[in-house]
Amino acid sequence: MANGDREPFAAFVALDWGDRKHVWALQLAGSEEVEQGEIEATPEAVEAWAAGLAQRFGGRAVAVALEQSRGALLFMLAKYEHLVLYPVHPGTLANYRKALCPSGAKDDPTDGALLLDLLRRHRDRLRAWEPDTAQVRTLQFLVEDRRRLVQEKTRQSNRLTARLKLYFPQVLSWFDDVDSALVGDLLRRWPTLEELQRARPATLEEFFHQHNCRSAERLRERQEQIRQATPATRDAAVIASSVSLVKILVALLATLREGIAELDRQIAEQFAQQPDAALFEALPGAGPVLAPRLLAALGTRRERYPDFRTCHSGIETFRHRPVVIALFATRASAQGL
Repeated sequence: MANGDREPFAAFVALDWGDRKHVWALQLAGSEEVEQGEIEATPEAVEAWAAGLAQRFGGRAVAVALEQSRGALLFMLAKYEHLVLYPVHPGTLANYRKALCPSGAKDDPTDGALLLDLLRRHRDRLRAWEPDTAQVRTLQFLVEDRRRLVQEKTRQSNRLTARLKLYFPQVLSWFDDVDSALVGDLLRRWPTLEELQRARPATLEEFFHQHNCRSAERLRERQEQIRQATPATRDAAVIASSVSLVKILVALLATLREGIAELDRQIAEQFAQQPDAALFEALPGAGPVLAPRLLAALGTRRERYPDFRTCHSGIETFRHRPVVIALFATRASAQGL
């Protein structure tokens, strides 16, 4: 939950999260003694632990630092009113460790101990978690998921390119986008050069027409390229294994294209519901992909970004400050949006 004005805190807690167990360190306000323990990484165990803190401190606020700017544990803890969460970026904790423990010795403090020390000594430099509106957070998740799917699509495209270079490199010169529906459908139907060359000209013409390739000159050029092409290899093992992998990659890319298109639809729908959508759409260079990313990165709590406030006095201000757009785009990328 959000917080700051509920101090003084009854206690300070650092949570070093893990896939199976979370390790905690707790220090009472005004005490130097540190208690430690573990929690199973299940909603039931976290519920029991949080309820125990509420009972022990009579519902008074407890500051909790965790090395997650976003994640399962953060969202689990967000529902407890008595917990004031301080997400700490992993990079911040790593730098803090370097500053305090430059030697890297084995007896250096654990991440939990460092988190607790950071929370106690430098809480004024940390920001208590204040979740944005449900609509903005939905948009944040959608644009983050889209970015990951696009990255995965690029990864699978690179794998497809590498394999085609091995046995069917002509595809890469004939078509601009190896991850397109056109290339995918062609490779599904004719996964090798030999099979493609056996196709009748009328069949190929019909195929390209179905994919909106209707230029007569371009069709003749492609027909000629296919007829004159020479196989890169005749090694049966290379060809057989490549065909199997290519069919899988083509199917993966088709699924990713469909997924990205569906997320684009949902993002557009969510973005259109935001009160400031028109403002972000008007930013120079902010198209249908970047505008929602910028809004998701900045959210509705924009007092943290004084540069952005200039837009409220007129969008023209930004036309002379392209660096501002670059800054916010960089911020969106850093947040994985």
